[in-house]
Amino acid sequence: MMPDKNSLIAIREACNEAGLKGEEVIQHLGTWQGEQYMKIDITDSLFIPVEYKQGLLQGISTRLLTDGDGGSLVSQLYNMVTKQQETNPSQKGSKDVEFSKNQILYGSPGTGKTYNTVLYAVAICDKKSIESLKEMPYKEVLNRYEMLKKEGRVAFTTFHQSYGYEEFIEGIKPVINQQDEDSISDLKYEYTSGVFKKFCEEAKKVRVKAPSLKIRKHPVVWNVLLEGTGQTKLKEECFKNGYIKIGWAKQDPFINEQNDSVNGTVRRILLNFQEEMQEQDLVFIQRSNTTIDAIGIIDGLYEFDESDKRYPRKRKVKWIATNINEEVYALNKNTKLDRKTVYPLRKMDIEGVINLIEKYSSTKEINVEKNIDPYVFIIDEINRGNISKIFGELITLIESTKRIGASEQTTALLPYTGEEFGVPNNVHILGTMNTADRSISLMDTALRRRFKFIEMMPDIEILKELGILEIEGINVPAILKVMNERIEFLYDREHTIGHAFFTPLVGKENQSVQNLAHIFLNDIIPLLQEYFYEDYSKIQLVLGDNAKTDDINKFVLDTEVKLKNIFKGNPDIDLPEKKFEIQAEAFYRADSYKQIY
Repeated sequence: MMPDKNSLIAIREACNEAGLKGEEVIQHLGTWQGEQYMKIDITDSLFIPVEYKQGLLQGISTRLLTDGDGGSLVSQLYNMVTKQQETNPSQKGSKDVEFSKNQILYGSPGTGKTYNTVLYAVAICDKKSIESLKEMPYKEVLNRYEMLKKEGRVAFTTFHQSYGYEEFIEGIKPVINQQDEDSISDLKYEYTSGVFKKFCEEAKKVRVKAPSLKIRKHPVVWNVLLEGTGQTKLKEECFKNGYIKIGWAKQDPFINEQNDSVNGTVRRILLNFQEEMQEQDLVFIQRSNTTIDAIGIIDGLYEFDESDKRYPRKRKVKWIATNINEEVYALNKNTKLDRKTVYPLRKMDIEGVINLIEKYSSTKEINVEKNIDPYVFIIDEINRGNISKIFGELITLIESTKRIGASEQTTALLPYTGEEFGVPNNVHILGTMNTADRSISLMDTALRRRFKFIEMMPDIEILKELGILEIEGINVPAILKVMNERIEFLYDREHTIGHAFFTPLVGKENQSVQNLAHIFLNDIIPLLQEYFYEDYSKIQLVLGDNAKTDDINKFVLDTEVKLKNIFKGNPDIDLPEKKFEIQAEAFYRADSYKQIY
């Protein structure tokens, strides 16, 4: 069905009234196959049925419509209909750069999708435009990216076929329950948060401002057992002298992850006390499995006191309150305290903890602010995982309007812990997707409509900008351009070859026929073999071998085969009377490449 003239005029006028170029929109109307579309109802409009007996022209591919092929117009139409305005993230000089909460960079292999996640992550976190970062040296951007990862504002994971809900959201894992420093009890099972849930919890953390108390911006609350629960001599000593102590005197003063002199549970406890615990963190001294009898602020680095033969491991503490009996079960999301000597209380409600501190502290200069810094969670190869299995109930919660603090804020009860969980508004999800991967066809439709898709296609201009022009008379950008034109005709544009395959040629010292040969032999040829399922006649067409007169310059050499010389009698077999082989020597000849284009 195609709209008639009156309908086209109605569309054009509506677009002009909305500030869009109506004539340009009309020019971009066309046919499209796919699962994503937008339905617009035009009242009192007529549509003319079009009979096209031959069907769609051969070569039209099924693909997602995005900015790269006119999708920006569709995006503007969508925003007009939904009354949403979106800032162009690549606009130079933009003061308030905004990005979609969920984005996927997609394209054929080697187009720099993973490479560009670094740019997008830094741009989102630092509220800069993509174009401004492209003007900076990539090494500087990469350094900033690594810093953001260390700060916990950027995380990276890769989906695969065995990746599941338990790794992404939450699950159950077996642990050895440590009772005291000399013995361990039997096996037990604990609920554990997956990578995305942990990341969201980090992004939710409030900021604490307490100059006089010297509590750090994002404090961790530590549970510490001093010689056990209830009243103990060690507690009295620590409360009186302003420190906390733990044992394991026979172990090395300083241990690391590779230390095998202690079991895994003890190693984790010692590393928590030695490495993970930071100055200006908060510490709760456990009284029972639901109460505490002291609150303090870590006030010093880790020490090992050799004179103390029982509890040599020590940290200074500035006590806010001691010898109290405070219930913290509700603050810890209705979870009882474990009998572990030292461990972080990740579920603890920081705002509630601050209220507790204010109750016992003389100072009232404690402010709690919501964390509004952008966080970016990167999912490489997002289409390779079972989306429904991995995301579960989050498929709804990741929508921008369903985030915590958004207009339609939504939370869900998690199946294992029963906790109420929502995705923070400051969390951005950035995925990458390879269009040549056959698993793209299995991509969950529900996920597709919740993400903005940004197409990344081969770009010979990038090769030119990198100084990859001619190598011993071989025009490298021309090779890429011509091969992709042929692949697009023989297959489709989703299986073209990306420019990133040729980046090892950056720098004059790397620009040689030998290095170009390595790229073709190790990357390009295997990719073409996968694309065409070892149909070497098509690979010959892509490489231009069919037009070469001299066999010495052919990358794929074909020779005639007489079936009667191989099989006895007259075999009634429909087999091609040719055999193909990769001619490695041709890849080291400049003339072989020149004859591609």
